[in-house]
Amino acid sequence: MAKISPVSIKYMIHASFLVEGALEKPDIIGAIFGQTEGLLGADLEMRELQKEGKIGRIEVDLERKDKITAGKIYIPTALDQSETTLIAAAVETIEKIGPCDAQVEVEKIEDVRGSKREYIVERAKKLMAEIGKGSDSREILRTIQDSRRIAGVKEYGEEKLPYGDLTESELIVVEGRADVLNLLRAGIKNVIAMNGTKLPNGIKDLGEEKEITLFVDGDRGGKLIAQNVLENARIKYVCVAPDGKEVEELVAKEILQALRKKVPAEEFLSKNLKRSFRESYEKKETASARTSSSGSQKDSNIQEKTFSKVERDKIKEIAEKNKGKGKAILLDDNLREIKEVSSRALGIVLKKIKESPLVIILDGTATPATLESAEELGVKIFVARNFTTTNTKTELLAV
Repeated sequence: MAKISPVSIKYMIHASFLVEGALEKPDIIGAIFGQTEGLLGADLEMRELQKEGKIGRIEVDLERKDKITAGKIYIPTALDQSETTLIAAAVETIEKIGPCDAQVEVEKIEDVRGSKREYIVERAKKLMAEIGKGSDSREILRTIQDSRRIAGVKEYGEEKLPYGDLTESELIVVEGRADVLNLLRAGIKNVIAMNGTKLPNGIKDLGEEKEITLFVDGDRGGKLIAQNVLENARIKYVCVAPDGKEVEELVAKEILQALRKKVPAEEFLSKNLKRSFRESYEKKETASARTSSSGSQKDSNIQEKTFSKVERDKIKEIAEKNKGKGKAILLDDNLREIKEVSSRALGIVLKKIKESPLVIILDGTATPATLESAEELGVKIFVARNFTTTNTKTELLAV
């Protein structure tokens, strides 16, 4: 099998995993290849990409505690940004490793060329200074100005998000550090990066107090990132780089032209994203406005809801009948079934479901991520065989 040269690596995918069982490194790597097979078509088949040297050796760090295996996955790639993000998203679909339930989450996608660029810039400055009197003074001046702007990059919050200036009421959100540097080079300071495709909590918080413009690459990957951000944060405008170009590649004139063509988030949704997602986004925005003005009556009812002994006995009875079926049952406040899904798909369903279940009955083990999603939906009782954490406000019932 071909190996990727360290010189050609562009990005490093950093992912974490949690498995309910004792596993070894080959089990993790085997699951990555096996469960992503056929997902993205022949052109992005991970085994073939590794043979061609476009994906490097996958490294796994793990530790076992009791019956839980947790750790990190590192996947080096020589692909472009959009292909790398698709590979990362495919890795997150892994739900089982061997016979055990698993949770995989991509933490960030690192641009490993950043350190090389920093060295090149510093070395170039020294070489420029050594050229002597024959140097073009305008080029030297431009280099000095660029270095001053780049030196102004700071880090925001615990997630250490690179940014220029956060004092203005308007803020531009880009994907990575290289994008921030490029905008600073163009004289635009009110910019901050997400440090990858996953939306950081720091950006969500800033969206509540500032008018945010999302600036994405002009490719399919940019639209995927826009969909994720618009679904999870309050965004005022969306700005897209010219077709086929990344934000970090744009010259100052192209950056300013793109920013002048920014459109309201709702207009971007209507032109670029699927109707189902657009309706979900608009519904979320309407609900958010209603909550901020007068409070949600539905949430109030959920908080006040209590279950009698008869209702609790009925919940236990449904849980007993569900044993061994590998299903998850979602019930409303009258204990009527809202939805029945595969236990493995519960985490994904809870992120997309429109109804708000009050009881979840799971034939399996509840992971921290699933419990967190349930708590956000206002679930009062969560029934399962086992729980990997009890750090939740939802009442947990083991059967």
